[in-house]
Amino acid sequence: MDDALTTRCGGACELCGATEGLTAAPVAPREDAVALCTACTAQVAGGELDPPHLRCLQSAMWSEVPAVQVVAWRLLTRLSDTEGWAREALEMLYLDPDLQAWAEAGLAPTGSGHRDSNGAELAQGDTVVLVKDLPVKGAGFTAKRGTAVRGIALVPDNPDQIEGRVEGQRIVILTRFVKKR
Repeated sequence: MDDALTTRCGGACELCGATEGLTAAPVAPREDAVALCTACTAQVAGGELDPPHLRCLQSAMWSEVPAVQVVAWRLLTRLSDTEGWAREALEMLYLDPDLQAWAEAGLAPTGSGHRDSNGAELAQGDTVVLVKDLPVKGAGFTAKRGTAVRGIALVPDNPDQIEGRVEGQRIVILTRFVKKR
C-alpha cells in the first residue's frame, strides 16, 4: 500500500476496521483504492458474501472517503436481495450523482437490468412499494406512496419500466419510483 492510503486508513480496513492482512483494493473504473482486510477483499472481488461480517457497512457507508462510500454501496446492493438490514441501509445512503454513476459502473451486469430506486434487482412477480405519490394519466387517480404493487411484470425492452395493478388498473410504473419489498 502507498503511504497516502496507509495514512488515510490508519492501518485498519476501511470497511470493518481489521488490522491484519491489509491490501490496497482498486475501486474500478477509477484509479482510487481502499485499504481492505483479506475477508473484505474477497467479498469486494465478487466472492461469497458473509452478511454478519458485512454489518460493518452500516457505519462504513458514512465514511467521508468517496471510494469507501462506493464500495459500501456496491456491497449493500449485492446484499439487499437477501438481507433486510442491507436494504434499509441502502434507503438511508445518499450518493451524489457522480458517485452514484461510479458505483453503478462497477456492478457486474446480471439479470434483467430492472432495478428499484435503491439498486435492488427486480424480477418478474416481485412485490414493490411506491416511494412517492404518482398521478396516473388517463385513469383519474393518484397512486399513493406506500402502495404495494404485487406480481409486477417487467417491460422487456425498457429496464426503467415495470407494469402492475394499482386500484384495479394495469399501469406502467418507472422503476425509480418503487422499492422492492
